[in-house]
Amino acid sequence: MRDPREASHLTNLRPGGIPDPTTVAGSLLEAARRWPAGPALVVGDRSARYDELWAEALDCSRALLAAGLEQGEAIGLFLPNCWEYAVLFYAANIAGLRPVALNARFGDHELAHALRTVDFGAVFTTADTAAGFNGDAVLFSTLAALDEAERPSLVIDVSDSGGRGRLGWRAFLAAGRTVPDDACYARLSSIDAGDDCLIMFSSGTTSRPKACRLSHRSLRVSGEGLAERFRLTSADRFWDPLPFFHMSTMLPMTACRLTGACFVGVDRFEAGAALAELERLRATIAYPAFSTITAALISHPAFKTCDLSALRVILNVGPPDLLRRFQSAFPQAVQVSCYGLTECGGLSFYNDLDETLEQRVTTCGRPIVSVEVRIVDPLSGDVRAAGETGEIQLRGAALFSGYLGDPDATCNTMTADGWLRTGDAGTLDAEGRVAYAGRFKDMLRIGGENVAATEIESFLVTHPAIKLAQVVGVPDDRLDEVPAAFIELEAGASLQEIDVARFCAHRIASYKIPRYVRIVTDWPMSATKIQKVRLAEQFSPDRKIAVSEVLRETGQSAAT
Repeated sequence: MRDPREASHLTNLRPGGIPDPTTVAGSLLEAARRWPAGPALVVGDRSARYDELWAEALDCSRALLAAGLEQGEAIGLFLPNCWEYAVLFYAANIAGLRPVALNARFGDHELAHALRTVDFGAVFTTADTAAGFNGDAVLFSTLAALDEAERPSLVIDVSDSGGRGRLGWRAFLAAGRTVPDDACYARLSSIDAGDDCLIMFSSGTTSRPKACRLSHRSLRVSGEGLAERFRLTSADRFWDPLPFFHMSTMLPMTACRLTGACFVGVDRFEAGAALAELERLRATIAYPAFSTITAALISHPAFKTCDLSALRVILNVGPPDLLRRFQSAFPQAVQVSCYGLTECGGLSFYNDLDETLEQRVTTCGRPIVSVEVRIVDPLSGDVRAAGETGEIQLRGAALFSGYLGDPDATCNTMTADGWLRTGDAGTLDAEGRVAYAGRFKDMLRIGGENVAATEIESFLVTHPAIKLAQVVGVPDDRLDEVPAAFIELEAGASLQEIDVARFCAHRIASYKIPRYVRIVTDWPMSATKIQKVRLAEQFSPDRKIAVSEVLRETGQSAAT
């Protein structure tokens, strides 16, 4: 890679105009100009300053152009958390491409849906399974089952060697050396803030994940909101252990480059190593968000002796009593909560740092600038008064640009006057703080992942012995909530509970595999519908399926 300190591209203007600093790549270029020697990114044992990160992303964008990818084409990132993921995200935005964040835990059933939904010019994956990721194998088997027209024209392995005949990372980058920087700047300078900068799959409430189109403007507005609430500066070190295919990393990365802060990504979470990194880097912001991660940090033997005195803000989501316990474990930091969804740029609500503890554990705070909120009756559409429960609806510049290839779903999600129907229940207090009260939508939240019950149900009924499946969320000590499947068999069919888990292994993400299966012959009914509430009430937490053992038995990674 070139020495960024010798590169004139940080100051010279290029043909095609001046890059818009409100775009993803334009803001990275601006950060490289303002804080060239400032630490920008840490992932595992690799790190870069802002000028170095820009130079590496520019080199990668040249390779994308050399691969023949046209402006506006989509590239898939089917990768675990790794250095190359961040570089590719920035490089794609320099080259005017649309990066698609593919959930690294997708099985072939889910990945096939994504490949049919998006017309990919290229997909990046890896055969390196050191982090427990088997994406190359999943992609290989999925592509074999697709029609030729549904396959991406190019598959690139970000490991050095390549695999299954894929183009390796070094060879991919080497091909870009013949492409002049001016070609990349011309692409970058033609990008508008309203163009897509990221496509992310969100389960929503349908049986299939939907491809959310997010613009540069949406991501920037959301990032500015986070930066303002956390009072970010170039002195901050923002530690984030969450997946790169989540808005929970893309959004903090945005806030960091807008303020010159350093984003610290985690390639593989382990509590002891995480505590050591937090201490070594003198992290000022911690963003575990999910109770499973925070609980693992607190319960680790090293926690009591670890020096976390630099930590000033920590974000967690959970019920009030749990958040009080977490706050007491981090007395040196202000704990805040949040609320949001992919369709509104990730997160749109945060607590203020100067709010009281009670406000911070019982509400999600106020909306960020450029986001409006109202609470409405989900049936009548009437706006509810302060303190009354209804559906949370949002409007503003952070909203997504619609679901790719699904105008009907987009229309159903939006009101005629531009409000996003979140499907979530909540209240709004007199000072504008939202308190999340549950889901109107039939959703499960499994270890931090939003999953539509109908997505699992639709998959289960592809088994020839299963006539009908209904999935409800049931409590779990580790993942907060897990799926329990109630199944009616076809006449004359026979199926054991464990067989259902075996059928799911390899085909859907491990966290979606039902931990409980109940074979039923009749259903609790209203006049016309199965009453899922009664299924949940009748549930008994016995005969839990050991999914990790099923995965080991069937040869898949046991990671969940």
